[in-house]
Amino acid sequence: MKKRIAIVILNWNGCEMMRRFLPSVVRHSADCAEVIVADNGSTDDSCAMLRREFPEVGLITLPENYGFAEGYNRALRGLEAEFYLLLNSDVEVERGWLEPLLEYMDAHPETAACQPILRSQRQPESFEYAGAAGGMVDCYGYPYCRGRVFDTVEQDHGQYDDIVPLLWATGAALMVRRADWEAAGGLDGRFFAHMEEIDFCWRLRTRGRGVVCVPQSRAYHVGGASLAQGNPRKTFLNFRNNLLMLYKNLSEADLRKVMRVRRVLDYVAALQFLVKGDAANARAVMRARREFRRLRADFLPQRQENLRCMTEPHPEGLSRFCLLYQYYAKRRKTFAQLPKA
Repeated sequence: MKKRIAIVILNWNGCEMMRRFLPSVVRHSADCAEVIVADNGSTDDSCAMLRREFPEVGLITLPENYGFAEGYNRALRGLEAEFYLLLNSDVEVERGWLEPLLEYMDAHPETAACQPILRSQRQPESFEYAGAAGGMVDCYGYPYCRGRVFDTVEQDHGQYDDIVPLLWATGAALMVRRADWEAAGGLDGRFFAHMEEIDFCWRLRTRGRGVVCVPQSRAYHVGGASLAQGNPRKTFLNFRNNLLMLYKNLSEADLRKVMRVRRVLDYVAALQFLVKGDAANARAVMRARREFRRLRADFLPQRQENLRCMTEPHPEGLSRFCLLYQYYAKRRKTFAQLPKA
């Protein structure tokens, strides 16, 4: 019988990561999901290892590294499962992690996507930076999570075990209906990596579809397996893609005001890097702004399409406050201390 869920793990030169974490995914998922690895043009022993050690796992081979976004677009093309589950190669799962996700989605047809609670694989009692208990975005485009605000990561004491509307779910463990994936156009391949799942979920939310975290499900993420925090390439992608995401998804009433403020905030961020002696990251911020200006016209058709399909310009999870002010001036370091989204 055909399985309803296709778990797709995008891999790039992650042979040892998969050897370490793939066994838990196969062991705890095979009853109700097909497990597939999509190899993004690896040059290590990934494909040979998978064929030799995990013959029960499906393998899709892509001819080059298309990045996270386009890699998944190509890997999922043609898969006919009812649900896709995008899963990082450095995620460990536990028994029974899939059933709560599937049960919630079956009971809530208005929900397009969900995630498990994401904890740190290195510190299992703490949330993990990349997704925690689901994400929001402040009024100037800064993402934060229930359980992680900037670099402040909380321990999980069940404080976010309620199910609330989110703006975005983590791409490290993202379950989405195939119908919604196709209707919203999948990930934006031009992002390459970083912010692409936030952009995708934002499109779902403005189209009136739900995104949640299901706390009965947990997964454990290593994080930083591709680019470490502080890497100038990561800084460039985060700043550039964040600006492109804002341009694509903000309403006409909000766009000009937000972009004016962001210009100032980005220059301040570059100056802070310089003051710390980090010229490489300062240059990355400025290069991101130049690249955004160069690419903006290319993204106009997608902006127009998003505005045409928009039914909720300000979905829950898109906050009205400035996160920088709340965190640094008001000293509100945790999600519970912030104003209501």
